Amino acid sequence: MRKELKVTIKIICGQLEIIAGRPDLNYKKIIAAIQQARAQNADILLLPEMCLPGYLIGDVWEQQSFLDDCEYYAQQIITASKDLCVIFGSVAAEKDKLNEDGRVRKYNAAFVCHNGQLLAGYQGRSFIIKNSQPNYREFDDCRYFYSLQKLCAEENISVEQALQPIEIFIRGQKLCLGIMLCEDGWTENYHINVPQTLANNGAQILCNLSCSPYTLGKNRKRNRLFSAQAQTAGVPLIYCNNVGIQNNGKNIFTYDGCSSAYNSDGTLIASAAMYDDTLLSIDWNPEKNTLISQYTTAMLPQEPQNIYQALKYGTKKFLQQCGIKKMTVGLSGGIDSAVTAAMYADILGAENLLLVNLPSRYNSSTTRDLARQMATALGANYAVLPITQSYELTVNQLTSTPITNLATGENFYLQLTDLVKENIQARDRGARLIAAASAAFGGAFSCNSNKAELAVGYATFYGDIAGALAMLGDLWKYQVYALGHYLNEKVFKRQIIPEAIFTIRPSAELSASQTVGTGGDPLFYNYHDYLLRAFIENWHKTTPADILRWYKQGVLAQKLGCTEEALSEACPTASALISDLERWWKLFAGFAVAKRIQAPPVLSLTKRAFGYDHREAQLTPYFSREYYQLKEELLQSDTVHN
Repeated sequence: MRKELKVTIKIICGQLEIIAGRPDLNYKKIIAAIQQARAQNADILLLPEMCLPGYLIGDVWEQQSFLDDCEYYAQQIITASKDLCVIFGSVAAEKDKLNEDGRVRKYNAAFVCHNGQLLAGYQGRSFIIKNSQPNYREFDDCRYFYSLQKLCAEENISVEQALQPIEIFIRGQKLCLGIMLCEDGWTENYHINVPQTLANNGAQILCNLSCSPYTLGKNRKRNRLFSAQAQTAGVPLIYCNNVGIQNNGKNIFTYDGCSSAYNSDGTLIASAAMYDDTLLSIDWNPEKNTLISQYTTAMLPQEPQNIYQALKYGTKKFLQQCGIKKMTVGLSGGIDSAVTAAMYADILGAENLLLVNLPSRYNSSTTRDLARQMATALGANYAVLPITQSYELTVNQLTSTPITNLATGENFYLQLTDLVKENIQARDRGARLIAAASAAFGGAFSCNSNKAELAVGYATFYGDIAGALAMLGDLWKYQVYALGHYLNEKVFKRQIIPEAIFTIRPSAELSASQTVGTGGDPLFYNYHDYLLRAFIENWHKTTPADILRWYKQGVLAQKLGCTEEALSEACPTASALISDLERWWKLFAGFAVAKRIQAPPVLSLTKRAFGYDHREAQLTPYFSREYYQLKEELLQSDTVHN
C-alpha cells in the first residue's frame, strides 16, 4: 500500500474588516484575501462568521433580494477557491421551508469549498449550521435563524450525531476539520459541548469562525475559554474573528479581531493585533498535532488605553459610515465635554471641530475660562454664544402670554418652576444653538452624556441628551476622568484638558444654587457610579433589596466595588442610604427609561450598554416585599455607617 505523504498544512486566518449589510463590498474583500492567501501558498483560508452579509443588520434578513445576492456572491467565492480550501460564514436559506412564523427558513452557516467545489455539511446539505444561538444582550439570533439543535429535533436525529467534522484531502492527506460558529465555542452554559463533540467525532483541529463584538475584559475570557477547550479536546484550535463596526440602531459595537491560535495543550501561540485588518498565518502539522506560527501573541492593552482605542476606532468608523467629517461640541468647562472635544479633535482634526461655549448668568468665570483654555490648546474653532437673552425671552413669553380656556373663556398664566427654567436653558443650548451651529458648520453635533447621567436621566429631553452619538454613553464618570488623563499624557502629550477640570466638582450651572463653588451635581460619583453599575452590568441584576441586604450585612462597599469612604460620604446613615437609594432607583427605573429610549446611539464598551444591549420597558418603579421588610428593620435600628 502506498504510504501517505505527511506534510505541513499552511492555514491563514483572514481577520477582515466586515461592513454589515454590504455583501458586494465584503465579497471584494474576501476575493482579495483569497488572492493573498494563494500568493502565500496557503492550503486553507479561514474567514469569519457572517463575513459575507455582516451580522447585525436587523430585519434586512427578511429581504429576499438581499438573500439572493448573498447566495450569488457565495457562489462566486466557491468558484474562486481553485487550489485553496476556503471556509467562510454566510447565511443559508431554504426557500421551500417556512418557520413557525411563516418566514423563509434561514441558517447562520459556514461553507467549506475547495477547488471550486462546495463540500457537504449537515445531512447532505452544502453548509454547516450553527447550533448554539445567542439570544441575550444585543443578540437576537432566534428571531432570524434556525439552529442545528432545532433542526435535529425536527428531523429526529441527535445533535451529537449531526456534529461531524468536514473531511478534505490536501497534499495527499485526509484532514478532518471541526468547524464551529462563534457561540458554538462558548460552552459554559450550553448542555451540548460543540467543540468536544467535534473532537470526539474525529476532528483533528477545531476552527471557530466568529463575529464577536468587543467589550472590556472579553479577550482575557476568550483566551481562557479557548485555551481550555483545546486542552480538554486534545486538538489545536484556531479562532477567527473580524474587525470593523456593526450596530443594531441603538448600540454601536466594535469588532476587535484578536484572532488566535492554540495548541492542543492550551498554549496560545499566536494572535492578531486588535482592530487590525490582517492575515494571520499558522502552520499545522497534522501528524504531530501541533501549530507553529512566526507571529507573536499581541499585547492586550489595559484601561484606559483599551477604552481610548475602542472609542477612537469605533467613533471614527461610525463617522465615516455616516459621512460625517465635522463635529460641533458644546464645551462647558466640565470633564465630559472636555474629553469629548479632545477625542473628536484626535479623530477628525482640530480644524474640523467647532467648540461652542453657551454661558448663562449662572455660569462661573471659572468654567468659561477653562473652556477657552482648552479650545486654545486644541487650536479648534471656538465661539461663545450667550443664552441669557434668549432664555429670558422664552421665560417672558411663557409667563406673560395668556392661556385661554375655550370652554369657559377664562384666561390664566403659566407658572415656571426652577426645574422648568433649568430645562429651558438646556434646550436652548442643545435644540436651538448647538443644532443650528452644527447645521451651519456642517457635519453633526455630539451628545456628551456619560453612563451615570443616562442611568438616572440627569439630562434634558432635546437638550444635552441630543446628538448624533453618545460617545461616552457607556463610560462611568471615573472612567471619563481616567480617559482625560490618558489623552493629556499619552495621546497629546501636553495639557490639552486643563488640570482644574479634573479637580472642580461637576455642576450643571443652571441655577443660582447650582454653580461651581456653591452647588455641584447631585451624584456622588465615587459611590453612585458603582451603585448604578450594579443595577445595569451585573448579569443577575442587582435590586434595591440586594443593596439593603448587603448594607445590613456590612458588605455593601465590597459588593459594589467602591470604597468604604465613598459609601460613608454619600450615605452616612441607614436612613440616608434608603432615601438616596429610593431617589435614584425611582429615576433609573422610571422616567429615565423614556429619556434613554430617545437618546442617541451609544458606543458600547461594557458588559451591558444602554440601548438594545440593556433592554427596557417603560414601567413604574418596583420595590420587592423583601425590600420593604429590610427597610423597616434598618430604620428601626438606624445608625451611622462605620
